[in-house]
Amino acid sequence: MDALFSSLPELEPGSVWLVGAGPGDAGLLTMLAVHGLRQADVIVHDALVNADCLRFVRPDAAIEFAGKRGGKPSPKQRDISLRLVELARAGKRVLRLKGGDPFVFGRGGEEALTLVEHRIAFRVVPGITAGIGGLAYAGIPVTHREVNHAVTFLTGHDSSGVVPDRIDWAAIAAGSPVIVMYMAMKHIGQISAKLIAAGRSPDEPMAFVCNAATAGQAVLETTLSRSEADAAAAGLEPPAIVVVGEVVRLRGSLDWLGALREGRVLVPDPLGARTLKDPA
Repeated sequence: MDALFSSLPELEPGSVWLVGAGPGDAGLLTMLAVHGLRQADVIVHDALVNADCLRFVRPDAAIEFAGKRGGKPSPKQRDISLRLVELARAGKRVLRLKGGDPFVFGRGGEEALTLVEHRIAFRVVPGITAGIGGLAYAGIPVTHREVNHAVTFLTGHDSSGVVPDRIDWAAIAAGSPVIVMYMAMKHIGQISAKLIAAGRSPDEPMAFVCNAATAGQAVLETTLSRSEADAAAAGLEPPAIVVVGEVVRLRGSLDWLGALREGRVLVPDPLGARTLKDPA
């Protein structure tokens, strides 16, 4: 096994790796991510990292929690970034482990810019973003040739915690047949209303995928108009990925994880024997 890692770059003392852990399942870590975890002196991880991902850490390595969760006491982003600088300047091999991909709504860009500001060497190790990998574990592909030729990824709240006012909801509603939303559960009623007002059908399929790619994964299929009420009735809580679009119907045939867990057979033809045309 060690021979497989021998050609990979080394995590040098005084440097930082910004590593994506993927959406949950530790098996989705890349080889380079595991290689970094095996070398790091200090791992600084966020709240969305599955604890199983830390099994690859050296026994003598220090593990620091630096998670940020909406509505809960959290360290300030600037303090987290400066902690990485402090550790690197102390000569540590630092690995910043983030859920999903560091550069997809993961604040990895902010942390990397701070490292540049302080002349700290760093490497980015991409991970599988939850908007793709998490939906795949729910049996929902983000693209399908008979459904869509475009997909939009967006965040449901900005740095102040409200629905981003710089998002052109009308343009997205008209031009993107599939919309994948991160951190949108808190404002899902407001977001759904904006999309419906912009022309999306109230009956358009929608799904919530909570704790994606973990043993606690929960999926709720609903519609735009019923999303807020159904999520509340189901008692869903973040973290969650939300997807809007006809691809949600494909879960009827592609829920491979549910089929494996329940020992059932998947049934073809989730689109109801109809050909869907890309509305974009």
